[in-house]
This record gives sequence, C-alpha cells and structure tokens, in this order.
Amino acid sequence: MKFRVLPFVWLTFSGGGVVAAVFLPVLVVLLAFALPLGWVDPSHAHLEGLVQSWFTRIALFALIVPMLVHAAHRFRYTVYDGLQVKHKVLVALACYGGAMVLAMAAFLVLTTV
Repeated sequence: MKFRVLPFVWLTFSGGGVVAAVFLPVLVVLLAFALPLGWVDPSHAHLEGLVQSWFTRIALFALIVPMLVHAAHRFRYTVYDGLQVKHKVLVALACYGGAMVLAMAAFLVLTTV
C-alpha cells in the first residue's frame, strides 16, 4: 500500500477552515468591538496569567497552525487557478514553506512569552 500525503494536507486544510470559521469571528468581535468600546475590561494581570498557562499556549498553537495551512493551501490554488502560474513545485514550496516558517515563529513566540 502506497502512502500518500495529499489526504493529510486536505484534512489539515478543512480543519483549518473550520477553526477559522468558528474562532476568528469571536476574536474579531472581542478585539475589534468589545475591547475598544469598553464592553469588557480585563486587567493586565488576568491576561498575563491566562497567557502564562501551558494549556493556553498549546491551545493557541493548535489553533494557529491549521489556519496557516488552510491559508497556504487556499493561496496555492488561487495562484494556480487565478494567476495561471505553471511552476507548481515552486509555488507549493513557497506557500507551505511560508506556513511552516510562520508556525515556527508562533512556536517561538509562545514558548518565550
């Protein structure tokens, strides 16, 4: 039986789409409306304590990585179909490599905070 990686890429793509559809609207409402309008007023100590938790860091990383893969996959096929770029390997390396670099940056930020 031959191992194929493409189903796992599509699985991560769909998972990232679900994560983005569920959690990004909540973040937009909180960060764009609730905080600036004063609907919620969390203290600095409370937010710092929340981010210091290892569970929160793992959860943030588990939310960020699938969204990055989703964005990379969507951008890859947009470049193929929309711009008609024929360099499939180069585009795939650029898209998924960019997602991997951003995931490593998120890991570094989350582990050094």
